[in-house]
Amino acid sequence: MHILVAIFSDMVAWTIPPERVDDLRRWFPDNTFVDARSDAEMERLIPPCDVAFTSRLTARAFAAAPRLRWVHSPAAGVGSMLFPAMLESAVMMTNSRGMNAGAVAEHALLLMLATTRRLPEAVRAQDRREWISNDLSGLPLLRGKTVGIVGLGAIGREVARMASALGLRVIGTRRETDTPVPPGVDEALPPERLAELLAAADTVVLAAPLTAETRGMIGVEQFRQMKRSAWLINVARGKLVRENDLVDALRAGTIAGSALDVVEHEPLDPSSPLWSMPNVLLTPHVGGFREDYWEAATALFAENLERYAAGECLANIVDKRAGY
Repeated sequence: MHILVAIFSDMVAWTIPPERVDDLRRWFPDNTFVDARSDAEMERLIPPCDVAFTSRLTARAFAAAPRLRWVHSPAAGVGSMLFPAMLESAVMMTNSRGMNAGAVAEHALLLMLATTRRLPEAVRAQDRREWISNDLSGLPLLRGKTVGIVGLGAIGREVARMASALGLRVIGTRRETDTPVPPGVDEALPPERLAELLAAADTVVLAAPLTAETRGMIGVEQFRQMKRSAWLINVARGKLVRENDLVDALRAGTIAGSALDVVEHEPLDPSSPLWSMPNVLLTPHVGGFREDYWEAATALFAENLERYAAGECLANIVDKRAGY
């Protein structure tokens, strides 16, 4: 069995360390692993491969891989690989959903605390060597507030558990209506009742996957449904939000502010007004980072590789039509 080990070479964070490739070669000595570090290398090396371990598979590389039967992504999102030829093929896809749920949930909680307690203002004042205790008087508490979580998957459920422990009321949306409400969730609503969640929440956390249905799901109408005092936090996918509408809502005071770990086009353009808006907190898509990321991602792939070799059902199979 030939296995292609490749990663999106344009982002350092998504480049699998060579030592993890060496681990796979040591763990599976009967298999052949080729390590591609660019799109050109991928297209050259992929033709004889049966399996790809990558978060970046281009349509050109896919067309050059007649033997390919399975793609495993070290990330949760696979939207960039769901091009028409992939969708129409019998190639299986699996991902690493759930692996970073704890890290992303912690990041969401960090953003909630930072915005509620107006931490960005304090940091900017520190840069100016200015003591602004009078300006920050009357800081609110998270306890007793309502957080609305859009998407109660692995990340959303973990956000709910943490938020509930801090005394917040938690409401969320999910497609499954015939399963028990997740721990920490006070009320679970179907997606078509999103407007109710937006109207009730003091903080809205986006934790939904990017699909045809969720792309651009937050825009002018949704911002008008939110409280003027509410904050929007996005730790999911930037394309869930219509960014121009967000900028307009922030400028007009339709909502109080937004904390974004993801944006519509990454990296964020230096000319974007989001950089300098006082009611915006930005982090550079680091919510899922953890110090043992590649150890965990490689171990998950290795577990699935063992299942694949044994003809067993793989973990984390992606519904290519649904997008997750």
